[in-house]
Amino acid sequence: MYYHMQGGGGRAQQAFTMAEILLSLTIIGVVAAITLPSLTGNINERTWNTQRKALYARFSQAIALMPALNGYGVDNPDTATETFITGGLSKVLKINNICDNEHLQDCGITGKINPLAGGSAMSMPITLYELNPGFSSAHRFDHLQYHGIDTKAAAFETANGESVIAFYNPSCFKSGGFAQTMMCANFIYDLNGAKGPNTVGKDIGFVTVFYPTDTAVVAPMPYKGVLGAAHGKQASAICRKQGDDVRLPNIEELSSIWVNKFIVDTADQTIWSSTYQSPGVMYSMAENGYWTAYSDGDGYTIHVRCIKR
Repeated sequence: MYYHMQGGGGRAQQAFTMAEILLSLTIIGVVAAITLPSLTGNINERTWNTQRKALYARFSQAIALMPALNGYGVDNPDTATETFITGGLSKVLKINNICDNEHLQDCGITGKINPLAGGSAMSMPITLYELNPGFSSAHRFDHLQYHGIDTKAAAFETANGESVIAFYNPSCFKSGGFAQTMMCANFIYDLNGAKGPNTVGKDIGFVTVFYPTDTAVVAPMPYKGVLGAAHGKQASAICRKQGDDVRLPNIEELSSIWVNKFIVDTADQTIWSSTYQSPGVMYSMAENGYWTAYSDGDGYTIHVRCIKR
């Protein structure tokens, strides 16, 4: 910094040198480069959360208006999902465009997504079997049985601009012990179409509908991965320790995570839910999609997974 004295005893004027100005601008640039990505990320997170909640509300209201969710396109698994959208969902939800399995990209469906667990990008599943291979295998537990069913996905764009790929089970019913039989529809949504980051937990999420009547519509946001194993009484406390907005999923939310486990992670483990079958007996979700009830007391150590509100 230099000083210049005015003539006649005037007051001294101050000015910055060019080097000092350049140094200040450099410091400002470095600070901006450090803080701007974090600031932008926080803004995106808030925007996505707002969009996600609004989309869930619209889906919940629309599904509640449908008299039943099963029975569409039963005779043709290749077009059952498309029939469900055109013949049922579009009557209660504002939809701008519907795309069959061969033209999903025309509805803004991206070919690659980044799973919640991280790692390499994966291809977007386009059939029920690809969504979760557990739908393809026959299972038996005591008197309960599940036989594989597959349908091709279809897609649509909402009036608000979200791109949604749908997976449909035309033969869903209320009970049966397996998430596969009780899941009627599953939707993977992309809040901003093909635009990035195309990452589960950010602009990509899912909504699952269980039971053909008196439906349960859930849209859980998984929190991290499996957080170890514990007895039932300890499971909820483990989630609460992660934060005020973190909790143990109920059985439908846990079933939704299982349905979408291919895009969430590939863990095959039995997980606690917060749903009680009776006092002291909590439901869990087995790796094959079967609901099992265990005592929440000592004796059963089962894995814990949490969700964010």
